[in-house]
Amino acid sequence: MRAPFATALFATLLAACASTPTDVAPRAAVVTVAPVKVGIALGGGAAKGFAHIGVIKMLEANGIIPVVVAGTSAGSVVGALYASGMDAYAMQEKAFALDESRIRDVSLFSGGVVKGQKLQDYVNDLVGGRSIEKLRKPFAAVATNLANGERTVFVRGNTGQAVRASSSIPGVFEPATIGKAHYVDGGVVSPVPVDAARELGADFVIAVDISSKADGIASSTSMLGNVNQSIKIMGQKLGAQELARADIVIRPKVNDIGAADFEQKNRAILEGERAAQSALPQIRAKLAALQNARQAKAQQAVDAQREAERKVRCAQQKGWMDKLRRDPDCRTD
Repeated sequence: MRAPFATALFATLLAACASTPTDVAPRAAVVTVAPVKVGIALGGGAAKGFAHIGVIKMLEANGIIPVVVAGTSAGSVVGALYASGMDAYAMQEKAFALDESRIRDVSLFSGGVVKGQKLQDYVNDLVGGRSIEKLRKPFAAVATNLANGERTVFVRGNTGQAVRASSSIPGVFEPATIGKAHYVDGGVVSPVPVDAARELGADFVIAVDISSKADGIASSTSMLGNVNQSIKIMGQKLGAQELARADIVIRPKVNDIGAADFEQKNRAILEGERAAQSALPQIRAKLAALQNARQAKAQQAVDAQREAERKVRCAQQKGWMDKLRRDPDCRTD
């Protein structure tokens, strides 16, 4: 009787061994994270704003594509066109073809200031009449509420109207009326709209600063020059604080281009290209560091989750019979 019993016991042990898992511990999953969302904040500066086209041109040529766009004043004009789907070359073509009379409509009944309707119509024509929320990229135009001086960020509604509000330089343009509110140039409160770009969801903000610091030089004959000087003074401290929140600040050398010097558009574009090219190594390094940090954080979260799941699974495999059948990654617990 002993022989059959021994045979049965031996067969049972063989079956147990045969059913012992032979697979190795699962490999750690490699986590992939979404690319860093790059935003661009385009500052105000009247005719110097053509430099924004050069900056965008150089960034795109090097594979750095902003996916959200914020603009103040002249930056809102370029920003709206870029957000509509135009690339830098198309914007440059429009800039070269721009006749100043298309965007300037002087009203003799309001002290000779520019009404802004032509600018609104010009922008709406170039974006195909689309509202802000229907542009290809998320876009924000920053203006100043004339009643309380607060920053207003337009992210929906009439694109040309928002740009008009953002570009209504006090004393040069009539305040833009939207609903019951009146708006003037966004440069009064947000010369370079870094915060607006963040609010659109940007992880990494490239700010383009074409403003110049108040230099103590005023003119008794140039109205536009004096208004420009006033805006510089008002926005200088606020601008410095907001620029500090950008990841990269690009400063094209356009300080000597006048506010109304549209003949210098080609030079402004070239200066934008040069400034962006100089910033490329720093941009690439910071983007890579941010992407790597996000990757490491995501990997740590996944690894922690897998370790918690492993501990639960291994705790369920405790016991005398289960020791022979424990998963490989549980045998050292």
